[in-house]
Amino acid sequence: MSDLAEITQRLQTATEQLTAAGAPFELETREVNGIPLRVYKNAPRTLPAALAQAREHGDKTCITYQDERYSFNEFFAAADRLAHYLVNQAGVSKGDRVAIAMRNYPEWMMSFVAIVSVGAVAVPLNSWGRAEELGYALGDAAARVVICDIERHALVAPQLGELQCKAIVVRAGDTDIGEATSWETTQSAPAECPQVEIAPDDLALIMYTSGTTGKPKGAASTHFAIGQSLHNFNLHAFSSAMANPEAVGRMMESGFEPSTLLAVPLFHVSGCYAVFLLNLVGGRKTSIMYKWDPEEALKIIERERITVFTGVPAMTIAMLESAAFEEADTRSLFSVGAGGTACPPHLKDMIYGKLPHAYPGTGYGMTETNAAGSSCTGEAWRLQPRSSGTLPPIIEMRAVSPEGEVLPRGEAGELQVRSPTNMREYWNRPDATAETIVEDGWLRTGDIGYVDENGFVFIVDRIKDMVIRAGENIYPIEVEGVLTAHDKVIEAAVYGLPHPQLGEELAATVYGRDGVTAEELRSHLKAHLAGFKIPTQWVLASEPLPRNATGKILKRDVRQAHLANWEYN
Repeated sequence: MSDLAEITQRLQTATEQLTAAGAPFELETREVNGIPLRVYKNAPRTLPAALAQAREHGDKTCITYQDERYSFNEFFAAADRLAHYLVNQAGVSKGDRVAIAMRNYPEWMMSFVAIVSVGAVAVPLNSWGRAEELGYALGDAAARVVICDIERHALVAPQLGELQCKAIVVRAGDTDIGEATSWETTQSAPAECPQVEIAPDDLALIMYTSGTTGKPKGAASTHFAIGQSLHNFNLHAFSSAMANPEAVGRMMESGFEPSTLLAVPLFHVSGCYAVFLLNLVGGRKTSIMYKWDPEEALKIIERERITVFTGVPAMTIAMLESAAFEEADTRSLFSVGAGGTACPPHLKDMIYGKLPHAYPGTGYGMTETNAAGSSCTGEAWRLQPRSSGTLPPIIEMRAVSPEGEVLPRGEAGELQVRSPTNMREYWNRPDATAETIVEDGWLRTGDIGYVDENGFVFIVDRIKDMVIRAGENIYPIEVEGVLTAHDKVIEAAVYGLPHPQLGEELAATVYGRDGVTAEELRSHLKAHLAGFKIPTQWVLASEPLPRNATGKILKRDVRQAHLANWEYN
């Protein structure tokens, strides 16, 4: 197959079959926050309903972490003991907020399941956050309990009294945890999850945005929205499999049991939904990394026979470029995902060059949409590697001009999304909610993009990152894509700097190899881009660029570092 129209038709036909009356993904119309929307009729209405399916997987391996292994039965027994403790000892009631502040551990997953199973609201916190950030989120959510590892406990402990928040500490060892409760204490409770009546429209989750600008905001979502999102991921998987029968057939014939390497944070939607919850409900093994390291990732892939790897593009590139890749046994590795930020143009060739029978893909989703959005996998991604994929039937997307005009297909503007997977509100922020969720339930994404005539979504850039030079709009993501295609460039950030005549001029900070020079990068760009898109200010970094916990380059920090050492004329 080499024709885009053909794969588009295959995807459409598969989706129509899967969503027809009586099919697993049958559609119906339901009022969500007062707005009639298309929804999946058979999606789980609550998270406990979804987790009921996960409990059926028994003694299959559920989680591995270093030398630890947990079956599904062991996993749920631990979660149920914690649930019993939360209700009967910690006094947690339906609707109370319970925070999770730890790195990726099995206990993170067990805690999440326990919290949502008793009708409390899970509040995952950024494990990279410092004391002030963690304390802000705990106070903003009015968390009654925080379940944390020993490192995060040291940061929040001095604040817990004022916040009226109790702590349960994971993996404390011999460290003095004061008045906090140890995880082991919770595990002496009966393995009986208290029965709580939970409605689809009850809140299940407050997930804080990364907070790269200003204070983080808590995206509050219902059980119903998350159930729709999980069902939507499965529709993507089924429709793509039906449209790519040869690739999926090779995977099934390999004999390797589906399993995923978890290398992205659980406090982010990609780790929480696309890896943890989907694997849990689907009965697939999840292998947790202590921290990202490409060589260690390859060891786990070989040892655990991992079939699925998902990370930001920089992680995928680092793994494929590692000297250890050629020596590692990666026969099981089938699906390679790269999301969270734009895929550089050369990534496709790199993946297929290293893994000729791979089933790669990417997608687009937000914390505010519970990770639901577009998806591009297999042949569609090979033919449209710059796209974020096609949209499922429950998600509407439009591009809007700065004046609020809905733009025709193919014309770029701010993307807005309407879907039953959207968050209900920003917690405690009616102002931000009103600014983000506009008329008729449309959610402003802050991204510039468009949907083309074939239904493929293209993300052009973030609105806040766009540079206007002498009236010309420049999208840094385009320039970054060309830069990272240069064989001496490891990573790059492009941004605007003030200019007295032009308004802004374009600047680039590049982390490269082999003595790369600004002049050769300019020459490379000139061969691919218009002259006004060539940066005039360059910084050649001697170390990797700063990133947040989800792997995105902190462009604001890069720009500020440039400004601090720049003599503005």
